[in-house]
Amino acid sequence: MDMTDSFGKIAAPTRPKNDFNYETDCREALAPLVDGLLDMAESAGWDRRKAAYTLMFLSAQRVGAGKEGA
Repeated sequence: MDMTDSFGKIAAPTRPKNDFNYETDCREALAPLVDGLLDMAESAGWDRRKAAYTLMFLSAQRVGAGKEGA
């Protein structure tokens, strides 16, 4: 299932990866999407805290599997 349309666009980075504020900008770009995803999970009946934990697990798993962007 492709759910990219339901999440909208993510702002592109405006700083190099080694810039001190790069991570802060990334957090600001992703926070509304994470909030929306957790709201959707909670509305579907999932516990919000467990859903957040699961998102952290899935993210770490995917980075560990070598699917991170270059």
